[in-house]
Amino acid sequence: MQYPEILQYLYNQLPMFHRTGPAAYKADLNNTIALSKYFNNPERNFKSIHIAGTNGKGSVANMTASILYEKGLKTGLCTSPHLKDFRERIKINGKMIPKKYVCDFINNNIDFINNISPSFFELTIALTFKYFSDEKIDIAVIETGMGGRLDSTNIISPLISVITNIGLDHTDLLGSTIKKIATEKAGIIKPETPVIIGQTQKTIANIFTEKARKNNSPLFFADQKYDVIPLSLNKNVFAGNHKYLVKGENKKFTVESDLGGIYQSKNLATVLQSFDVLNKHANLNTSKKHIISGFKNVVKNTGLKGRWQIIGKNPTIICDSGHNTEAIKMLLKHLKKISYNRLHFIIGMMNDKNIEDFLTLLPGDAKYYFTNASIPRAIDANTLKDKAHRYNLHGEAYETVKKAFFYAKQNAKKDDLIFVGGSTFVVGEVI
Repeated sequence: MQYPEILQYLYNQLPMFHRTGPAAYKADLNNTIALSKYFNNPERNFKSIHIAGTNGKGSVANMTASILYEKGLKTGLCTSPHLKDFRERIKINGKMIPKKYVCDFINNNIDFINNISPSFFELTIALTFKYFSDEKIDIAVIETGMGGRLDSTNIISPLISVITNIGLDHTDLLGSTIKKIATEKAGIIKPETPVIIGQTQKTIANIFTEKARKNNSPLFFADQKYDVIPLSLNKNVFAGNHKYLVKGENKKFTVESDLGGIYQSKNLATVLQSFDVLNKHANLNTSKKHIISGFKNVVKNTGLKGRWQIIGKNPTIICDSGHNTEAIKMLLKHLKKISYNRLHFIIGMMNDKNIEDFLTLLPGDAKYYFTNASIPRAIDANTLKDKAHRYNLHGEAYETVKKAFFYAKQNAKKDDLIFVGGSTFVVGEVI
């Protein structure tokens, strides 16, 4: 098979959660372990950092990889989902895995793959670990897909485990309460392996404390050591890099980042604490210079897209892939800091999300363009429109993201703002 056929095989033959939802979720590690054994346990051939959480884990992963790259390490980065190109999920020093490697991996192992029938994610992780091993990387930053305990990435033995925060997402699979979800995420905590928790949440902090205690794992809460304050939430979104004041134990300094979004202040604190721990417990010896350069060049070094990404001017057009209630709260907080006349909101969502809770947070004075991404999991645009109208959110439904984007640009004046969100896949189609 050539690369286009390989993609069709991956997307159509293998169960894929981001397209079809819970039917693709495997509640065990059997296939992952079988794949690892078949490829001679490639995940054992490189050092790694494991990152989980409801919000922010993608940004934290890319920030971490950027700093490691600035340090001069050959750095693998494993993230999901992708926005445009499948190969975005697997990078070394910011460069995507070659198409030829993907083709050879599938073609050379197709009989074994078909025999065990892995999910899309299980096979992608096997491909990732094999590629990183073959390329002899120094270190990998591995983002979980969802959850933690039964996530396909959870066969690694990392230098540190990082959990950014816990929110109500994927409740049908991970549990209906914050405590149940926290327990699943805490499943990435390994024996005698330091753990960094990004945000202290009083109702669930004891879950991490107890899990770490049982594993004899040093535990650190990033927000108890670092306070990161945005300095440059300009009304003009084109003002350049975002600046932050960092306050820590007996230190104060400023950093800037090409990665936008008011919510990044929490992620910055998590990464700072992570490198403190890596330097102390893993002898990584990352300097302040590497960290500052890494923050400044996240997008440049890793190619990250879809996080407060500005793609247009006159009118201003901003995309962000935040798709749950915690994320939208932070996004709306940032939007309020920006100067514009009217807000045009292009929105599409997945049918397994807490749609009503999300809609209750949206501003009633925006003009909405309800749409659906071209995947089976997307809620129909007209259905979303009907639900939104119950919350006094008004606009029209469009059968494709392309049409919604076209009409938003037609209707918006130069001093208006078009925001694209609600789903990673809607953002991906616009970008």
